Amino acid sequence: MPNDRWMWDATTTLEALGAADVALWVWEPERDRMRLTGATRALGLGPLAPDCSSAALRALALPQDRAYAEDILRVQEPGCEVAVRLRMRGAGVSIWRGVWLEEGCRAAGVVAPEIKFAASDLDSLTGLLDRKSFIVRAREQLQTPGRHELIVADLDRLRRLNEALGHERADLVLAALGSRLAAAFPPDAVLARIGEDEFAALCVAGASPGADALRRALEQPLRVAGFDIHPTLSIGAVEAHGGVDAPEAAELLRRAELAVESAKSHGRGGAAAYGRGLESDGLSRLALEGDLKGALGRGELVPFYQPIVRLSSGALSGFEALVRWRHPRRGLLTPEVFLPLCEEMGLMEELGAMMMRTAAGQLAAWRMKHKAAGELTVAVNLSTGEIDRPDLVSDVAAIRRETGLPPGALKLEVTEGDVMRDPDRAAVILGDLRDAGAALALDDFGTGFSSLSYLTRLPFDTLKIDRYFVRTMATNEGSATIVSSVVKLGQDLALEVVAEGVENAGMARHLLALGCDYGQGFGYAPALSPQEAEVYLNESYVDGAAPVKARSGLIR
Repeated sequence: MPNDRWMWDATTTLEALGAADVALWVWEPERDRMRLTGATRALGLGPLAPDCSSAALRALALPQDRAYAEDILRVQEPGCEVAVRLRMRGAGVSIWRGVWLEEGCRAAGVVAPEIKFAASDLDSLTGLLDRKSFIVRAREQLQTPGRHELIVADLDRLRRLNEALGHERADLVLAALGSRLAAAFPPDAVLARIGEDEFAALCVAGASPGADALRRALEQPLRVAGFDIHPTLSIGAVEAHGGVDAPEAAELLRRAELAVESAKSHGRGGAAAYGRGLESDGLSRLALEGDLKGALGRGELVPFYQPIVRLSSGALSGFEALVRWRHPRRGLLTPEVFLPLCEEMGLMEELGAMMMRTAAGQLAAWRMKHKAAGELTVAVNLSTGEIDRPDLVSDVAAIRRETGLPPGALKLEVTEGDVMRDPDRAAVILGDLRDAGAALALDDFGTGFSSLSYLTRLPFDTLKIDRYFVRTMATNEGSATIVSSVVKLGQDLALEVVAEGVENAGMARHLLALGCDYGQGFGYAPALSPQEAEVYLNESYVDGAAPVKARSGLIR
């Protein structure tokens, strides 16, 4: 029986490589020998074939690319990858890909025209460069003398977006942001999607639109599958001088990402520039994790109370309980510093139960001590996923029995993402919570992750407008439209509306003119310790209105 199995031979292999414009390379540093076979002539490697020294490879590379040739030749650990973009004299740009097989002995791989690798170098979702190819291209651009600016933008709350819309719809948002990024920068900028929710842009400093322009371009509302999405980004930036002393591209990217983390620590939609002080933050985070493990048990995590004020009269309506960490060495820490760690360490459910019990007990004590405080409420945020905690409803009922709080005095704030993950299940749980005596607020309303059709089916008492839209409503037409629309929606559905982030008299007057019921923010007071909150409460009932700091500019 004849054997029809195809047998590859050297001639056939060379023909296939030549037809594909691909060459194979093997580098043996101990022998100082680079062996090449395949389409060497088409790749500009003809003078080097079939083998050459490292000096010959450097000589054939363009002078400005010789540092990249060194990246191919430099000995690395077994398994380390080689990925280099290199230009040779009299030829186009080639991509060298390979791997070290034996430490100090041998590396091997392929070299092909850049166009052959284009598909694998691009992010399939956005069409931008991926992280690895971005570092290669950025390294090349940084060889050009002059100032360069690297901006990294991280989409806030992508997980909530995935939960609310599903991954396929969330991908449409990421694709749209990639298109906006490309439109915001000049054609010679190096643009990439470097992580699931991270974008990067490297540009000559004078040609860069800057972080503010990037934010304006990317944060425009968009509509996906019938949902109105209002993306916000945390942005980090770093500058570097190009040329022979330019920093390594991967190092520059690390610095920009440190700046992003710093921006996130100040809340959603923040921005920060890299500085030396950020270098200690990574080590500080590790130490913080160790301290956090026992912080709940030691009573270091405690509620602070931010006043909520009726805009029409200035009367104190209640408080929102916001967690703070009384760190024994670092002092008072805000939630942006440690809540992400709590989430990573699985502490959120325990923290949420503590906040609800402590805040309700504090409100009950104030009600007993101050007869005029009988109508006050306290609001507690449910963390992501806490709505599904099995003991949540029974805990609410038990807390009300223990404290004697009437129905509605304890208010639970739920995010849109939690509701939209499973609206039908959420409707049942929210109904049970309402029956247990809790009032319900839809927090951060206006972020656009939900469908308004569900709102009429859910037993909410209150809508809370996200502080980002309140803070930017005077300068951003989209934010102003969202604020007025939410207020009007609340009126139509007979729901109370609370605006977060009220910082000055202009905001308060504008919100009151729109018909907003309540406001909270630094214009009235920051989150106060229980002792400070009680002083605030006393002053509000003596004066007949919530006290306002003189520097805030608000009018009593």
